[in-house]
Amino acid sequence: MKKFYLLIEKVATVSQQLTYGHYIELIALKKIDEVKYYIMISESYNLSIRELRKRIKNKEYERLPEETKKKLIIKEETNVEDLIKNPIIINNKNNYEIISEKVLQKIILEDISSFLKELGEGFTFIENEYKIKIGDTYNYIDLLLYNIKYKCYVVIELKITELKKEHIGQIEIYMNYIDRELKTISEDKTIGIIIVRRNNKYIMEYCSDKRIISKSYKLM
Repeated sequence: MKKFYLLIEKVATVSQQLTYGHYIELIALKKIDEVKYYIMISESYNLSIRELRKRIKNKEYERLPEETKKKLIIKEETNVEDLIKNPIIINNKNNYEIISEKVLQKIILEDISSFLKELGEGFTFIENEYKIKIGDTYNYIDLLLYNIKYKCYVVIELKITELKKEHIGQIEIYMNYIDRELKTISEDKTIGIIIVRRNNKYIMEYCSDKRIISKSYKLM
């Protein structure tokens, strides 16, 4: 009860949407900004105690970009890419051996709901292997999503290697295609997410298209 009192004293007000059980899960957290984050997402997504416990166990707050944490502290408006975790946790329920992008895609599709939650708020699934025609050649986007909150398409490419320059060129072509063929005047520009085995910060630092985000993945 003393720990509960001290926690409430720090967050100033008690959320009407959270139960005593939710706060019990938060008591062990040492950083008040982390506590406020989990209170915020619990309210936004109406998380059960079990769901909150899982997110804390998966260290969701710790996997947010540092810039996002600063925005949350000062209550600055976030962008579509701000709440994408790094690494992204992908649930490998059937313990597949990752030998190709196709297998990684299969794992994601088997639990697409969890994958969308890992990306953040407002993501919806449109199609996998989305077919587009560039010149005389057909190409296939690994995953095409749409973010309802930020009103933009999201192109996702899956790679089981480290990030390479050609990956950036490939996703830029796909993003430009979606902007030209699908995006309406009222929607924001398409963003691209490359999910790789490990980040290559050097390439991303000097990538000219800031709409491309690189994230690594972790299988659970």
